[in-house]
Amino acid sequence: MASEPPTAKGLETGDGAGRLTMPKALSLFAGAGGMDVGVEGAGFQTVGAVEVDKHCAATLRRNAGARRVWEADVRGVCPAQVGKELGLGVGDLTLLHGGPPCQPFSQIGKRQGMADPRGQLVFEMARFAERLRPPAVMIEQVPRFLQSPVASGMAMGDLLEERFASLGYDMHSATLNAAAFGVAQRRLRTIVVCLPKGSAFRYPFSLLGSPKTVGEAIDDLPAAVPKGAQPMVPNHVDVTPARDRERISHVPEGSWLSKVADVPPDILGRLTRKDTTKYRRLARHQPSLTLRCGEALYHPTLDRYLTPREAARLQGFPDSHVFEGPIRRRTGTVANLDQHRQVANAVPPPLAEALAGAIRASLCRSQGSYAA
Repeated sequence: MASEPPTAKGLETGDGAGRLTMPKALSLFAGAGGMDVGVEGAGFQTVGAVEVDKHCAATLRRNAGARRVWEADVRGVCPAQVGKELGLGVGDLTLLHGGPPCQPFSQIGKRQGMADPRGQLVFEMARFAERLRPPAVMIEQVPRFLQSPVASGMAMGDLLEERFASLGYDMHSATLNAAAFGVAQRRLRTIVVCLPKGSAFRYPFSLLGSPKTVGEAIDDLPAAVPKGAQPMVPNHVDVTPARDRERISHVPEGSWLSKVADVPPDILGRLTRKDTTKYRRLARHQPSLTLRCGEALYHPTLDRYLTPREAARLQGFPDSHVFEGPIRRRTGTVANLDQHRQVANAVPPPLAEALAGAIRASLCRSQGSYAA
């Protein structure tokens, strides 16, 4: 199986009965579906998704359409069984895509890399590719992922490239800023694209013009509602506690609490000058800071957290994409991923769409065929 080159059979436009079909995609580490939304915007049909977190899986089901969702640890999922249940023969899948957990490589984490069991999950992408043989694989990760050292003395990029080369793929990589693709957020991510050996690939060009701003993304939303009320726009719910409202009321737009001069000691608490992302207001006329799981960014002018819907707007999700699960207050905890963390973990759909479009164009060029 590993010696057979990946095939572009999935790029065919007919199903044998004269009906046009879209190229099929499968999502691993699907999260709340940000990459799925973008891939589908580029003309693919995501037929299945694998995700271990129960709240993310519920979100995927809510927005699934005809997609099959496996709520499971990907390490316990058999690619052959997935293919069988989806009716996929070898080569019927065009794109395998996913964003394996980034915590082992994140700059704000412990950066244990391969010493963290989650650091090895990226190779599940290769395990599925070996069995299903898609002509394209797309992986999203944090910027320094490929430079992370591994036990053998090699960098992660070398090890991953070697693994995919053994399956018949050339590996391409680049670090892109989502803000350059119509996302109202500065978000650097490394994107790995694996294509059949000898295939040329060009990463998508950045959009022309100024980056989209926070105000452009969220200013047309109606007023947020308190927990328990029905919002006019899904997930536009405010859960900010009174104490946090009081603390952020001292912060000018675009600044953060520890930077404010003469703030009362009881308001500052134990914050230090290094705490530049805590109790931080966004600025209306700039792109957002990178959304992160452990941080709660504040509305530019109102004394409250961003709602999950506002955060989703900053990631480029359509309002039709509804998030399931609880909404966590900054000082509280919930099991599994709450709505804010689902959004913060997601791949911005506009970035995913631009990449999937570039992949599709590359496959069409290299195979001399056109995907409808």
